[in-house]
Amino acid sequence: METILLKNIENPNSADIDEYIKAGGYRSLQKAIEMQPKAIIDEVKKSGLRGRGGAGFPTGMKWTFASSDPKTPRYLLCNADEGEPGTFKDRPILEKNPHLLIEGMAIAGYAIGAEYGYIYLRGEYPGAKDILDTAIRQAYDRGLLGDNILGRAVRFHLSVHQGAGAYICGEETALIESLEGERGQPRIKPPFPVNVGAWSKPTVINNVETLSNIPYIIETGAEAYSKIGSRDCPGPKLYCVSGHVERPGVYELPMGINLRDIIYTHAGGIRGGEKLKAVIPGGVSTPILPPDKIDCPMDFVNMPKHGSMLGSGAVMVFDDTVCLVKVCYRALRFFDHESCGKCTPCREGTGWLSNILGRIEHGKGRDGDIELLLDVAGNMLGKTFCPLGDGAASVVQNFIRHFRPEFEGHIRDAGCRLQN
Repeated sequence: METILLKNIENPNSADIDEYIKAGGYRSLQKAIEMQPKAIIDEVKKSGLRGRGGAGFPTGMKWTFASSDPKTPRYLLCNADEGEPGTFKDRPILEKNPHLLIEGMAIAGYAIGAEYGYIYLRGEYPGAKDILDTAIRQAYDRGLLGDNILGRAVRFHLSVHQGAGAYICGEETALIESLEGERGQPRIKPPFPVNVGAWSKPTVINNVETLSNIPYIIETGAEAYSKIGSRDCPGPKLYCVSGHVERPGVYELPMGINLRDIIYTHAGGIRGGEKLKAVIPGGVSTPILPPDKIDCPMDFVNMPKHGSMLGSGAVMVFDDTVCLVKVCYRALRFFDHESCGKCTPCREGTGWLSNILGRIEHGKGRDGDIELLLDVAGNMLGKTFCPLGDGAASVVQNFIRHFRPEFEGHIRDAGCRLQN
Protein backbone atom coordinates (compact mmCIF):
# COMPACT_ATOMS: atom_id res chain seq x y z
CA MET A 1 0.00 0.00 0.00
CA GLU A 2 1.16 3.51 -0.78
CA THR A 3 2.27 5.39 2.32
CA ILE A 4 -0.05 8.33 2.86
CA LEU A 5 0.04 9.46 6.48
CA LEU A 6 3.68 8.60 7.21
CA LYS A 7 4.99 9.67 3.80
CA ASN A 8 8.53 11.08 3.91
CA ILE A 9 8.79 11.02 7.70
CA GLU A 10 12.15 9.27 7.44
CA ASN A 11 13.62 12.35 5.76
CA PRO A 12 15.77 14.26 8.26
CA ASN A 13 13.97 17.57 7.59
CA SER A 14 10.49 16.18 7.01
CA ALA A 15 8.87 18.78 9.31
CA ASP A 16 10.19 21.68 7.19
CA ILE A 17 7.77 23.32 4.78
CA ASP A 18 10.19 23.20 1.85
CA GLU A 19 10.58 19.44 2.18
CA TYR A 20 6.82 19.05 2.42
CA ILE A 21 6.20 21.18 -0.68
CA LYS A 22 8.94 19.34 -2.56
CA ALA A 23 7.05 16.09 -1.89
CA GLY A 24 3.81 17.55 -3.28
CA GLY A 25 2.51 19.22 -0.15
CA TYR A 26 -0.17 21.95 -0.27
CA ARG A 27 -1.26 21.00 -3.78
CA SER A 28 -4.47 19.67 -2.25
CA LEU A 29 -5.12 23.01 -0.54
CA GLN A 30 -4.68 24.78 -3.86
CA LYS A 31 -7.13 22.37 -5.47
CA ALA A 32 -9.59 22.64 -2.58
CA ILE A 33 -9.95 26.42 -2.59
CA GLU A 34 -10.86 26.26 -6.26
CA MET A 35 -13.79 23.99 -5.30
CA GLN A 36 -17.04 24.92 -3.62
CA PRO A 37 -17.09 24.05 0.11
CA LYS A 38 -20.06 21.71 -0.39
CA ALA A 39 -18.15 19.85 -3.10
CA ILE A 40 -15.32 19.21 -0.63
CA ILE A 41 -17.72 17.89 1.99
CA ASP A 42 -19.40 15.68 -0.62
CA GLU A 43 -16.01 14.26 -1.60
CA VAL A 44 -15.20 13.46 2.03
CA LYS A 45 -18.60 11.79 2.39
CA LYS A 46 -18.02 9.67 -0.73
CA SER A 47 -14.61 8.64 0.54
CA GLY A 48 -16.19 6.90 3.53
CA LEU A 49 -13.66 8.44 5.94
CA ARG A 50 -14.53 7.72 9.56
CA GLY A 51 -13.07 9.58 12.51
CA ARG A 52 -9.86 7.94 13.68
CA GLY A 53 -10.15 9.08 17.29
CA GLY A 54 -11.99 5.96 18.43
CA ALA A 55 -15.69 6.53 17.79
CA GLY A 56 -15.50 6.06 14.02
CA PHE A 57 -18.20 8.64 13.23
CA PRO A 58 -18.46 9.51 9.50
CA THR A 59 -16.36 12.63 8.99
CA GLY A 60 -18.35 14.11 6.11
CA MET A 61 -21.59 13.83 8.05
CA LYS A 62 -20.09 15.70 11.00
CA TRP A 63 -18.91 18.44 8.66
CA THR A 64 -22.39 18.69 7.11
CA PHE A 65 -24.05 19.19 10.49
CA ALA A 66 -21.71 22.03 11.44
CA SER A 67 -21.63 23.77 8.05
CA SER A 68 -25.42 23.84 7.80
CA ASP A 69 -25.82 25.53 11.17
CA PRO A 70 -26.37 29.28 10.55
CA LYS A 71 -24.60 30.40 13.72
CA THR A 72 -21.18 31.98 13.27
CA PRO A 73 -18.30 31.99 13.81
CA ARG A 74 -17.67 28.28 13.38
CA TYR A 75 -14.63 26.55 14.84
CA LEU A 76 -12.43 23.64 13.84
CA LEU A 77 -10.65 21.83 16.66
CA CYS A 78 -7.99 19.17 16.24
CA ASN A 79 -7.90 16.70 19.09
CA ALA A 80 -4.17 16.04 19.59
CA ASP A 81 -4.63 15.02 23.23
CA GLU A 82 -3.30 11.53 22.64
CA GLY A 83 -3.76 10.25 26.17
CA GLU A 84 -5.14 6.72 25.74
CA PRO A 85 -2.60 4.32 27.30
CA GLY A 86 -0.77 2.39 24.61
CA THR A 87 -1.47 5.03 21.95
CA PHE A 88 1.29 6.91 20.13
CA LYS A 89 0.07 6.92 16.52
CA ASP A 90 -0.48 10.69 16.15
CA ARG A 91 2.95 11.61 17.44
CA PRO A 92 4.86 10.84 14.20
CA ILE A 93 2.52 13.16 12.29
CA LEU A 94 2.78 15.93 14.88
CA GLU A 95 6.56 15.78 15.09
CA LYS A 96 7.62 14.65 11.62
CA ASN A 97 4.80 15.59 9.25
CA PRO A 98 3.07 18.62 10.81
CA HIS A 99 2.31 20.29 7.49
CA LEU A 100 0.10 17.35 6.49
CA LEU A 101 -2.08 18.14 9.50
CA ILE A 102 -1.99 21.89 8.83
CA GLU A 103 -3.00 21.37 5.21
CA GLY A 104 -5.82 19.06 6.25
CA MET A 105 -7.08 21.61 8.77
CA ALA A 106 -6.94 24.47 6.26
CA ILE A 107 -9.03 22.42 3.80
CA ALA A 108 -11.48 21.39 6.52
CA GLY A 109 -11.80 24.95 7.79
CA TYR A 110 -12.64 26.21 4.31
CA ALA A 111 -15.12 23.37 3.76
CA ILE A 112 -17.15 24.01 6.93
CA GLY A 113 -16.80 27.78 6.91
CA ALA A 114 -14.59 27.96 10.00
CA GLU A 115 -12.16 30.87 10.11
CA TYR A 116 -10.48 29.78 13.34
CA GLY A 117 -8.82 26.50 14.21
CA TYR A 118 -7.05 25.17 17.29
CA ILE A 119 -4.81 22.16 17.78
CA TYR A 120 -5.43 20.95 21.33
CA LEU A 121 -2.11 19.27 22.14
CA ARG A 122 -1.47 17.01 25.11
CA GLY A 123 0.83 18.51 27.69
CA GLU A 124 3.23 15.57 27.54
CA TYR A 125 4.28 16.46 23.97
CA PRO A 126 6.40 19.60 24.53
CA GLY A 127 8.62 18.78 21.55
CA ALA A 128 5.60 18.61 19.27
CA LYS A 129 4.49 22.05 20.50
CA ASP A 130 7.69 23.67 19.25
CA ILE A 131 7.54 21.80 15.93
CA LEU A 132 3.90 22.73 15.34
CA ASP A 133 4.49 26.39 16.22
CA THR A 134 7.37 26.54 13.73
CA ALA A 135 5.35 24.81 11.01
CA ILE A 136 2.39 27.16 11.54
CA ARG A 137 4.67 30.21 11.26
CA GLN A 138 6.08 28.81 8.02
CA ALA A 139 2.57 28.31 6.65
CA TYR A 140 1.63 31.89 7.51
CA ASP A 141 4.80 33.18 5.85
CA ARG A 142 3.91 31.33 2.62
CA GLY A 143 0.33 32.59 2.56
CA LEU A 144 -1.09 29.15 3.36
CA LEU A 145 -2.77 30.38 6.53
CA GLY A 146 -4.21 33.78 7.36
CA ASP A 147 -6.67 36.20 5.79
CA ASN A 148 -6.05 35.61 2.07
CA ILE A 149 -4.88 32.04 1.61
CA LEU A 150 -3.02 31.63 -1.69
CA GLY A 151 -4.30 35.05 -2.75
CA ARG A 152 -7.94 34.03 -2.52
CA ALA A 153 -10.67 35.35 -0.23
CA VAL A 154 -10.24 32.36 2.06
CA ARG A 155 -9.57 33.01 5.74
CA PHE A 156 -8.31 30.47 8.25
CA HIS A 157 -6.23 31.17 11.35
CA LEU A 158 -4.59 28.38 13.34
CA SER A 159 -2.87 28.11 16.70
CA VAL A 160 -1.82 25.48 19.23
CA HIS A 161 -3.40 25.19 22.68
CA GLN A 162 -1.45 22.98 25.05
CA GLY A 163 -3.31 20.94 27.65
CA ALA A 164 -2.09 20.19 31.14
CA GLY A 165 -2.03 16.41 31.00
CA ALA A 166 -5.63 15.44 31.77
CA TYR A 167 -6.82 12.23 30.11
CA ILE A 168 -10.42 13.41 30.33
CA CYS A 169 -9.65 16.27 27.93
CA GLY A 170 -9.43 13.73 25.13
CA GLU A 171 -13.24 13.63 25.40
CA GLU A 172 -14.48 16.28 22.99
CA THR A 173 -16.68 18.31 25.32
CA ALA A 174 -14.09 18.29 28.11
CA LEU A 175 -11.57 19.45 25.50
CA ILE A 176 -13.86 22.36 24.65
CA GLU A 177 -14.26 23.28 28.32
CA SER A 178 -10.49 23.29 28.74
CA LEU A 179 -9.98 25.37 25.59
CA GLU A 180 -12.44 27.94 26.92
CA GLY A 181 -10.44 28.22 30.14
CA GLU A 182 -12.80 26.16 32.27
CA ARG A 183 -12.12 23.00 34.24
CA GLY A 184 -11.74 20.05 31.89
CA GLN A 185 -14.97 18.14 32.52
CA PRO A 186 -17.45 16.67 30.03
CA ARG A 187 -20.77 18.24 29.16
CA ILE A 188 -24.10 16.50 28.84
CA LYS A 189 -24.95 15.64 25.23
CA PRO A 190 -27.12 16.68 23.46
CA PRO A 191 -26.59 19.40 22.42
CA PHE A 192 -23.63 18.16 20.41
CA PRO A 193 -20.56 20.26 19.60
CA VAL A 194 -21.43 20.44 15.89
CA ASN A 195 -24.22 22.82 16.93
CA VAL A 196 -23.22 24.05 20.40
CA GLY A 197 -19.49 23.65 20.76
CA ALA A 198 -16.66 26.09 21.49
CA TRP A 199 -18.07 29.35 22.82
CA SER A 200 -21.55 27.92 22.06
CA LYS A 201 -20.89 28.00 18.31
CA PRO A 202 -20.90 25.20 15.70
CA THR A 203 -17.69 23.24 16.16
CA VAL A 204 -16.11 20.33 14.35
CA ILE A 205 -13.68 18.23 16.38
CA ASN A 206 -11.53 15.73 14.48
CA ASN A 207 -8.37 14.05 15.63
CA VAL A 208 -4.90 14.32 14.08
CA GLU A 209 -5.10 11.17 11.99
CA THR A 210 -8.55 12.00 10.62
CA LEU A 211 -7.56 15.46 9.41
CA SER A 212 -4.31 14.13 7.96
CA ASN A 213 -6.33 11.96 5.56
CA ILE A 214 -8.00 14.99 3.96
CA PRO A 215 -5.21 16.13 1.58
CA TYR A 216 -4.98 12.68 -0.01
CA ILE A 217 -8.76 12.48 -0.48
CA ILE A 218 -8.80 15.85 -2.23
CA GLU A 219 -5.74 15.08 -4.35
CA THR A 220 -6.69 11.59 -5.55
CA GLY A 221 -10.47 11.68 -5.18
CA ALA A 222 -12.94 9.79 -3.05
CA GLU A 223 -13.12 6.80 -5.37
CA ALA A 224 -9.38 6.06 -5.18
CA TYR A 225 -9.40 6.55 -1.40
CA SER A 226 -12.39 4.27 -0.87
CA LYS A 227 -10.55 1.38 -2.54
CA ILE A 228 -8.05 1.29 0.34
CA GLY A 229 -8.98 -0.85 3.33
CA SER A 230 -12.32 -2.47 4.04
CA ARG A 231 -15.62 -1.64 2.34
CA ASP A 232 -17.31 -0.23 5.45
CA CYS A 233 -14.22 1.49 6.83
CA PRO A 234 -12.00 2.58 3.94
CA GLY A 235 -8.63 4.25 4.00
CA PRO A 236 -5.30 3.74 5.73
CA LYS A 237 -5.04 3.33 9.50
CA LEU A 238 -2.16 3.90 11.88
CA TYR A 239 -1.74 0.97 14.26
CA CYS A 240 0.69 1.41 17.13
CA VAL A 241 2.00 -1.87 18.46
CA SER A 242 3.65 -2.17 21.87
CA GLY A 243 4.46 -4.86 24.40
CA HIS A 244 6.01 -8.25 23.84
CA VAL A 245 6.60 -8.17 20.09
CA GLU A 246 9.86 -8.25 18.14
CA ARG A 247 9.23 -4.98 16.29
CA PRO A 248 7.09 -2.51 18.26
CA GLY A 249 6.21 0.71 16.48
CA VAL A 250 3.67 2.59 14.36
CA TYR A 251 2.46 0.83 11.21
CA GLU A 252 0.40 2.39 8.42
CA LEU A 253 -1.76 -0.40 7.03
CA PRO A 254 -5.12 -0.72 5.26
CA MET A 255 -8.08 -0.39 7.60
CA GLY A 256 -9.52 -3.83 8.29
CA ILE A 257 -6.24 -5.75 8.32
CA ASN A 258 -6.35 -8.87 10.46
CA LEU A 259 -5.10 -8.45 14.03
CA ARG A 260 -3.05 -11.63 13.75
CA ASP A 261 -1.27 -10.21 10.69
CA ILE A 262 -0.41 -7.03 12.57
CA ILE A 263 1.17 -9.00 15.41
CA TYR A 264 2.90 -11.83 13.55
CA THR A 265 3.65 -10.39 10.10
CA HIS A 266 4.32 -6.70 10.66
CA ALA A 267 5.43 -6.63 14.32
CA GLY A 268 7.47 -9.83 13.97
CA GLY A 269 5.60 -12.08 16.39
CA ILE A 270 6.02 -12.59 20.12
CA ARG A 271 9.37 -11.53 21.53
CA GLY A 272 11.86 -14.17 22.57
CA GLY A 273 9.78 -17.08 21.34
CA GLU A 274 7.28 -16.80 24.19
CA LYS A 275 3.60 -17.65 23.78
CA LEU A 276 0.89 -15.06 23.28
CA LYS A 277 -1.34 -14.67 26.33
CA ALA A 278 -3.58 -11.69 25.52
CA VAL A 279 -4.01 -8.63 23.30
CA ILE A 280 -5.64 -5.29 23.98
CA PRO A 281 -6.47 -4.19 20.42
CA GLY A 282 -7.36 -0.51 20.63
CA GLY A 283 -5.93 1.12 23.73
CA VAL A 284 -6.44 0.13 27.35
CA SER A 285 -10.14 1.02 27.44
CA THR A 286 -11.02 -1.55 24.74
CA PRO A 287 -11.91 -5.14 25.73
CA ILE A 288 -8.98 -7.54 26.01
CA LEU A 289 -8.84 -10.60 23.75
CA PRO A 290 -7.38 -14.08 24.41
CA PRO A 291 -5.14 -15.75 21.78
CA ASP A 292 -7.98 -17.66 20.12
CA LYS A 293 -9.89 -14.44 19.37
CA ILE A 294 -7.27 -12.49 17.37
CA ASP A 295 -8.40 -13.53 13.88
CA CYS A 296 -10.47 -10.40 13.46
CA PRO A 297 -10.49 -7.48 10.99
CA MET A 298 -9.27 -4.31 12.68
CA ASP A 299 -11.98 -1.82 11.78
CA PHE A 300 -14.92 -0.09 13.45
CA VAL A 301 -17.57 -2.45 12.08
CA ASN A 302 -15.99 -5.87 12.58
CA MET A 303 -14.23 -5.54 15.93
CA PRO A 304 -17.47 -5.36 17.97
CA LYS A 305 -18.55 -8.61 16.29
CA HIS A 306 -15.43 -10.24 17.74
CA GLY A 307 -15.93 -8.97 21.27
CA SER A 308 -13.82 -5.82 21.30
CA MET A 309 -13.44 -2.39 19.64
CA LEU A 310 -10.95 -0.76 17.31
CA GLY A 311 -10.57 2.26 19.59
CA SER A 312 -7.43 4.19 18.74
CA GLY A 313 -5.77 1.20 17.08
CA ALA A 314 -3.25 0.79 19.90
CA VAL A 315 -2.34 -2.90 19.94
CA MET A 316 -0.90 -3.96 23.31
CA VAL A 317 0.56 -7.47 23.28
CA PHE A 318 1.19 -9.62 26.39
CA ASP A 319 3.11 -12.87 26.50
CA ASP A 320 2.56 -15.69 29.00
CA THR A 321 4.98 -14.25 31.56
CA VAL A 322 2.57 -11.40 32.33
CA CYS A 323 0.25 -11.25 35.33
CA LEU A 324 -3.03 -10.00 33.92
CA VAL A 325 -4.41 -9.22 37.37
CA LYS A 326 -1.59 -6.71 37.73
CA VAL A 327 -2.33 -5.28 34.27
CA CYS A 328 -6.00 -4.88 35.17
CA TYR A 329 -5.09 -3.28 38.50
CA ARG A 330 -2.74 -0.80 36.83
CA ALA A 331 -5.41 0.10 34.29
CA LEU A 332 -7.92 0.81 37.05
CA ARG A 333 -5.41 2.88 39.01
CA PHE A 334 -5.05 4.97 35.87
CA PHE A 335 -8.80 5.41 35.43
CA ASP A 336 -9.22 6.23 39.10
CA HIS A 337 -6.50 8.87 38.91
CA GLU A 338 -7.87 10.39 35.70
CA SER A 339 -11.56 10.46 36.61
CA CYS A 340 -12.59 14.11 36.65
CA GLY A 341 -14.97 13.48 39.55
CA LYS A 342 -18.02 15.09 37.95
CA CYS A 343 -20.32 12.08 38.18
CA THR A 344 -20.71 9.72 41.12
CA PRO A 345 -20.60 6.34 39.30
CA CYS A 346 -17.19 7.10 37.81
CA ARG A 347 -15.75 9.06 40.73
CA GLU A 348 -16.65 6.41 43.31
CA GLY A 349 -16.72 3.35 41.08
CA THR A 350 -13.22 3.63 39.64
CA GLY A 351 -11.76 4.01 43.11
CA TRP A 352 -13.74 1.07 44.44
CA LEU A 353 -12.65 -1.17 41.56
CA SER A 354 -9.04 -0.09 41.99
CA ASN A 355 -9.07 -0.84 45.71
CA ILE A 356 -10.57 -4.32 45.28
CA LEU A 357 -8.10 -5.20 42.51
CA GLY A 358 -5.27 -3.86 44.66
CA ARG A 359 -5.99 -6.20 47.52
CA ILE A 360 -6.35 -9.17 45.14
CA GLU A 361 -3.02 -8.32 43.49
CA HIS A 362 -1.29 -7.93 46.85
CA GLY A 363 -2.44 -11.28 48.22
CA LYS A 364 -5.33 -10.05 50.35
CA GLY A 365 -8.21 -11.04 48.12
CA ARG A 366 -11.42 -12.33 49.70
CA ASP A 367 -14.07 -14.80 48.67
CA GLY A 368 -16.72 -12.86 46.77
CA ASP A 369 -14.33 -10.18 45.49
CA ILE A 370 -14.76 -11.24 41.87
CA GLU A 371 -18.53 -11.03 42.16
CA LEU A 372 -18.18 -7.65 43.86
CA LEU A 373 -16.00 -6.37 41.00
CA LEU A 374 -18.60 -7.45 38.46
CA ASP A 375 -21.41 -5.92 40.50
CA VAL A 376 -19.67 -2.53 40.80
CA ALA A 377 -18.72 -2.53 37.11
CA GLY A 378 -22.28 -3.42 36.11
CA ASN A 379 -23.64 -0.53 38.11
CA MET A 380 -21.26 1.92 36.40
CA LEU A 381 -21.99 1.02 32.80
CA GLY A 382 -24.23 3.48 31.01
CA LYS A 383 -24.56 5.81 33.98
CA THR A 384 -21.68 8.28 33.48
CA PHE A 385 -21.31 11.63 31.72
CA CYS A 386 -18.63 10.32 29.38
CA PRO A 387 -17.06 7.02 28.29
CA LEU A 388 -14.30 7.03 30.95
CA GLY A 389 -16.46 5.20 33.50
CA ASP A 390 -17.73 2.78 30.88
CA GLY A 391 -14.17 2.10 29.78
CA ALA A 392 -13.06 1.32 33.32
CA ALA A 393 -16.01 -0.98 33.96
CA SER A 394 -15.51 -2.74 30.63
CA VAL A 395 -11.86 -3.41 31.41
CA VAL A 396 -12.77 -5.24 34.61
CA GLN A 397 -15.62 -7.19 33.05
CA ASN A 398 -13.58 -8.40 30.09
CA PHE A 399 -10.44 -9.30 32.04
CA ILE A 400 -12.59 -11.45 34.32
CA ARG A 401 -14.62 -12.88 31.43
CA HIS A 402 -11.53 -14.21 29.64
CA PHE A 403 -9.10 -14.76 32.51
CA ARG A 404 -11.22 -15.49 35.57
CA PRO A 405 -9.04 -18.46 36.70
CA GLU A 406 -6.11 -16.07 37.13
CA PHE A 407 -8.15 -13.86 39.45
CA GLU A 408 -9.39 -16.91 41.35
CA GLY A 409 -5.80 -18.15 41.66
CA HIS A 410 -4.69 -14.86 43.20
CA ILE A 411 -7.39 -15.13 45.85
CA ARG A 412 -6.87 -18.83 46.50
CA ASP A 413 -3.06 -18.62 46.66
CA ALA A 414 -2.89 -15.24 48.40
CA GLY A 415 -0.91 -13.71 45.58
CA CYS A 416 0.56 -14.26 42.14
CA ARG A 417 2.69 -17.26 41.19
CA LEU A 418 4.24 -15.49 38.21
CA GLN A 419 7.63 -13.90 38.84
CA ASN A 420 7.34 -10.47 37.16
